[in-house]
Amino acid sequence: MDFNASQEIFVLHGLNVTQENRHIYFTFTLILYLFTIFVNLTLIFTICLEKMLHNPMYFFLCNLCINGIYGASAFYPKILYDLIFDSHVITYIGCMTQVFVIYSYVFCDFINLTVMAYDRYVAICKPLLYHTIMTIQKVRTLILLTWLFSWLEITIAVVLTARLPLCGVDIDKLYCSNWAVVKLSCSDTALNNLYGFILIFFHLCQMTLILISYVNIIKVSLRSWVERRKSLQTCLPHLIALINFTVSIVFDLMYARYGSDTSLLALRNIMSVEYLVVPPLVNPIIYGMKLTPIRNRVGQMFNRKDCVLS
Repeated sequence: MDFNASQEIFVLHGLNVTQENRHIYFTFTLILYLFTIFVNLTLIFTICLEKMLHNPMYFFLCNLCINGIYGASAFYPKILYDLIFDSHVITYIGCMTQVFVIYSYVFCDFINLTVMAYDRYVAICKPLLYHTIMTIQKVRTLILLTWLFSWLEITIAVVLTARLPLCGVDIDKLYCSNWAVVKLSCSDTALNNLYGFILIFFHLCQMTLILISYVNIIKVSLRSWVERRKSLQTCLPHLIALINFTVSIVFDLMYARYGSDTSLLALRNIMSVEYLVVPPLVNPIIYGMKLTPIRNRVGQMFNRKDCVLS
């Protein structure tokens, strides 16, 4: 049966919570969402207000935190609504909007992590040329291009999906994903598949660039203890963020395309939301703890508040 996409609603089947536990899950999810916004805003305001942090690495980190709030806000409000009102449906427009925001968040994170790897490569491997290469104007351009490329990538994907006639409404996930909608189509999806593989290839190239950057950083770091300490302090949080994000994305991508819809539902739900929940929450905490200037500045801010309150 061919549905009218403009009037379509989708049924999300990923949420399986008993009525007795619904309010507990809602409270926990709300606290998690608010804390995610809090830690990201803390880092953003710290970087914006502290002039000594006005350098490329911290600007890219600030952009990472903004994107974290952006991505988390594509997931949390809908799941909170579903929990409190026992709702399992989403409109076609709402679904495609969620797809757009979630995927642009993913693409933006990958591009931003690639730019951060390039920044660390220049800082550690070409320190004398760092301020010549990484000018403020170049940083602004890179951040702008990060968002523009991400929006362009997902806009093409959404347009390709929106043209498909649909023959179903059931999505076996907690949220809308592009491939889940494509699988509901009753027409040829070869073009969507081809574009998906193009995106995968593009982001694999980004991963290759990141690996090349870190191979060169490791080579330089082995020369002296000072360089090794510097690279560990600034690069370790980036590597943790990259590995965590990549593993969860690859799992969700592979399972969405090739996994069974009937097995390991709990594991699939956890892994499918991991990249929407963990990186936005953990990244600012890791960077805040590992980067001394941020840790000191945040400590000063909260110490000052404690003094005022006392």
